[in-house]
Amino acid sequence: MGETHVTLHEAAERLGVHYMTAYRYVRHGQLQASRTSSGWRVATSDLEQFAARDSVPVGRSSAKSPARNAPWASRLEARLIAGDVEGAWGVIEAAMAAGSPVDRVYTDFIADAMESIGARWAAGELGVADEHRATVVVQRLLGRLGPQLNRRGRSRGTIVVGSPFGEQHSIPSAVISDLVRADGWSVVDLGSDSPASSFLQVVEETGAVAVLLSVSHVESFPAAVEVTKEIRSSHPGTLVVTGGRAVMNTPDTDLDEALVPGRDVSQVLDMVRDHATRSRTA
Repeated sequence: MGETHVTLHEAAERLGVHYMTAYRYVRHGQLQASRTSSGWRVATSDLEQFAARDSVPVGRSSAKSPARNAPWASRLEARLIAGDVEGAWGVIEAAMAAGSPVDRVYTDFIADAMESIGARWAAGELGVADEHRATVVVQRLLGRLGPQLNRRGRSRGTIVVGSPFGEQHSIPSAVISDLVRADGWSVVDLGSDSPASSFLQVVEETGAVAVLLSVSHVESFPAAVEVTKEIRSSHPGTLVVTGGRAVMNTPDTDLDEALVPGRDVSQVLDMVRDHATRSRTA
């Protein structure tokens, strides 16, 4: 009897994650899948092997983690497209009440929902108005969530966050700013479409430990390279990391050698902490 397969949507449901999260697993080589004329297909044996590595009970609810298997990102995405602020906030409150920490709301639910909306817009499934409406709702959600991530006590240092010249989306830098603040750092968020001179000025003024660049479109890689090279030239002790959707979807071999890629928030924060520790002991 031959191997059974499921669609990537079905695989995402069994794993209890958003479709775009499952798609990233495939793009990064974490989950084996084959592309057919009807879309991605995942062998059930590969799905079970992946779930075993990640301790995910495939196809069953987990009593210890009910939030993991609920389609929070999909529910949130629907409310964002509708422009429903209170409905979207209700989804987030329900997710947190079910056990999801605030940082996961950022990384798994808001980020995945916005990435899916962007992909659907690029495919012509959604209009510009839909994307703009969703963006406004997310901005309001972040305004409510941000204070919950503020951490008391002495700052670990200053980190500059922003998107380089040509990037028009401010949501990614706002998300990473809040998560970096939650890790105990002071943050200067330059937002979107910032020239290299702005990053240089703030690094000079603050003595920043690191600069985190968010890039959503591959066309902005040259601008990220420019920022990276200029900061390294004038402030060699400052770490510059580039992350975002464009980086997640681009293999390391296709990135400019000047860029230091950050594939996810946890990895980036580890890199910043290690760099800060080495700088203090140097």
